[in-house]
Amino acid sequence: MDLDLYEILPWIAALAFVAIGLMHASDRPPMRGSWLAPSALAALLFGWSAFTIAREGFAVWAEHTRNAWGNQIWFDLLLAAGLALALLFPRARAVGMHPARWLLFVGLSGSIGLFAMLARCLFLEERRRAAAP
Repeated sequence: MDLDLYEILPWIAALAFVAIGLMHASDRPPMRGSWLAPSALAALLFGWSAFTIAREGFAVWAEHTRNAWGNQIWFDLLLAAGLALALLFPRARAVGMHPARWLLFVGLSGSIGLFAMLARCLFLEERRRAAAP
């Protein structure tokens, strides 16, 4: 069986999804430096997006309006990002972040912005815990 990059990467992403989910499924507070993982994911996804745009052009909207599957993927992405933001906004406000700015960034960049927002929130929470007496 000969697999190419486009067949392997979705499996790697699925495994990373499970691993990250299991790491954060416990009741313990985030480990020190936990903001580094979402930062790295934002950077990796940004890099992949830049590669894709350079190679394929900026065809994001065309992909989401091509057919029913494209629409379904768009709906799924919006709902998942909206749910993540709804859950993250209270934590973000608690550490002094401005959710409206992040909503715009996530709206324009998708998961890249969402991972960056999570990283910033975790970083500020960690800093607050370290400063607490």
